Amino acid sequence: MKEIHELDLPDDVRYAEDHEWVRSEGSKLVVGISDYAQDQLGDIVFVELPEVGAKLSKGEAFGTVESVKAVSELYMPVGGTIAAINGKLEESPELVNNQPYGQGWMVEVQPGDPKEIDALMTQQAYLEMLKGL
Repeated sequence: MKEIHELDLPDDVRYAEDHEWVRSEGSKLVVGISDYAQDQLGDIVFVELPEVGAKLSKGEAFGTVESVKAVSELYMPVGGTIAAINGKLEESPELVNNQPYGQGWMVEVQPGDPKEIDALMTQQAYLEMLKGL
């Protein structure tokens, strides 16, 4: 497992307490799990994602990630409608381990309230939270 200083924590995303990240891309938000989360899970072998068009509230489960260690729920960091899912994860779930902020993204969301992203943690706040774990 990585030490805190070894984690990749980009500053262009916002973080949720459940270790999901959100990046604004135009009018949509892209969601995935943080480097910390994928590192804790270990080798990811399966990702279950919602249907495109599903309307989900902030905090609602939107899928699961299965690793060699455990199965973990994924929670919506913001409310909205699923606009797209990363179909590549069906055949290559390891992308979440290899590129959690790139090819390992999970869903695109059309946010119900775009300002919800402002309530999420900055890179520095997330790092401070991780140091307390």
